Amino acid sequence: MSPRSASVNEELRRRSRERLLQAAVELVGEHGFEATTLGDIADRAGSARGLVSYYFPGKRQLVQSAVHRLMHRTLEEALEREPRTEDGRERLARAIDAILGLARDRPVLMRQHMAGLLQAEGFVQCPEQRRLAELLSDTVARYGAQNVSADYPMLRALLMGAVFAALVPGVPMPVPVLRAELFQRYGLDWEMGVPPEGDAEPGAGLDDLSRFFATEERPGTP
Repeated sequence: MSPRSASVNEELRRRSRERLLQAAVELVGEHGFEATTLGDIADRAGSARGLVSYYFPGKRQLVQSAVHRLMHRTLEEALEREPRTEDGRERLARAIDAILGLARDRPVLMRQHMAGLLQAEGFVQCPEQRRLAELLSDTVARYGAQNVSADYPMLRALLMGAVFAALVPGVPMPVPVLRAELFQRYGLDWEMGVPPEGDAEPGAGLDDLSRFFATEERPGTP
């Protein structure tokens, strides 16, 4: 049997990493960060346990990368859904709704993610985090920001603050209230994006995550 080519090996490594990211999101969402072990993640992904440390320094880094993947793919899907639009205000509304929707629908996962960001290592610099930053920066630019380098961090901070407020145990703020505050700040009409329908229950938007961790190569994404 002839040895596999470098390109085949690279594709196998990429698919293995994708499976680990998906397994991490699923298990932390189901059981929480502390109750999920690297062995559990490897088993769910169908990977050898040693591969986890090959791709990621530790569990916190793996989970952060996995959540950033879920966030940027969710954001991509929201920005590019039909009807497609180049209107900067509509795209910003879709971006806000996409991120707040994750806080509403996946509270356990997003609460663990926010807690991880407060650890000493803070943001993990990885392809998933960089892609999320690119999408939000582009959204700010299309919205018409005069200084994207300053306005993007402000949008990121406001979204993080809103997600945190929506997830504080015991005293969570309703997502529609947080949405209204952000929409007012950016001069967006309530009908833009995906307006909340009544009192949606947390988790109402849960569905299969596999499309966010597809193993096929996607142009322009990590």
